[in-house]
Amino acid sequence: MDKTNPMRHLDKLGIPYEVVHTEGDFVNGMDIAKVNNQDPSRVFKSLMTVGSPKCYYCFLVPVTGDLDLKKAAASVGEKSVSMLKQDQLLPLMGYVHGGCSPLCTKRPVRITIDETAKDADHMYFSAGKVGYQMKVSVADLPRMMDFQFADVRKPLNQ
Repeated sequence: MDKTNPMRHLDKLGIPYEVVHTEGDFVNGMDIAKVNNQDPSRVFKSLMTVGSPKCYYCFLVPVTGDLDLKKAAASVGEKSVSMLKQDQLLPLMGYVHGGCSPLCTKRPVRITIDETAKDADHMYFSAGKVGYQMKVSVADLPRMMDFQFADVRKPLNQ
């Protein structure tokens, strides 16, 4: 497989990572975690949002939950945030649905990682291509991106 921009970014910084490739059509991250024998609380989805005009945010939440838009907005000082539409992802972020990474986006984004990652030793997130994840050490996160931890998740289907 050719390296993705997020992989090249970590290579350039000398940050170790492990690539996990998953073949097939999956409905959600819980299915992917199960197939790969991963703890789903350590598998994070990258959700791209917009607040005030042209203010973009990426929220990483575990696949065991959903993004709470009210908590998300409060965490970044916005009145509200809304999910980017699928047809906006590629032109604005450079990624397609199911392959969004918080790293190397086309437009600058503020990154918030759900606080459940804070005490973990590692986490998985998209490597920038559908079917590819990166396993990284949580301790290395400050070297690879500017971000904040915040409580931004809600239980699934709430």
